Amino acid sequence: ITGCLSVHRLDQDTSGLMVLAKSAAAQAELRRQFEQREVQKHYEAILEREMPLGEEGEIRLPLRPDVDNRPRQIVDMVHGKNALTRYRVMENMDGHARLLLTPHTGRTHQLRVHCAEALGNPILGDRLYGMQNAARLMLHARELSFIHPHTGERLCFTCTPEW
Repeated sequence: ITGCLSVHRLDQDTSGLMVLAKSAAAQAELRRQFEQREVQKHYEAILEREMPLGEEGEIRLPLRPDVDNRPRQIVDMVHGKNALTRYRVMENMDGHARLLLTPHTGRTHQLRVHCAEALGNPILGDRLYGMQNAARLMLHARELSFIHPHTGERLCFTCTPEW
């Protein structure tokens, strides 16, 4: 496809699904769905340490840019923008937890900061917020669901990570 238009973005080191539009009208509608939080997104992450199997919860920590250390983001209870992530521990493997992460807001580095700060367990390979090196950032956009801008049909796409 030539002339694709960006609808949203992933952090540079994140693998997985992205949505591109083929027309300006489709781009506008898809962006609206992202902005109105009508798009359902699920990510998988491998964290630096194990966690209790089946643990799940909700992380609400407001985020803002760290003006002294860009591109890092920091938790700021006064000036940060609302950020919400739901998580569930799916398994532990080789000393690391594998989580399903569902962001309900789309802040820069949201999943990375929420894992590092709220769970105290950074994503494996995260050079900004973590301690353990890996071949790559172990964060993957595994599922996207949205309404097709022309047909009105709900579409769901899945891409399983190859850890």
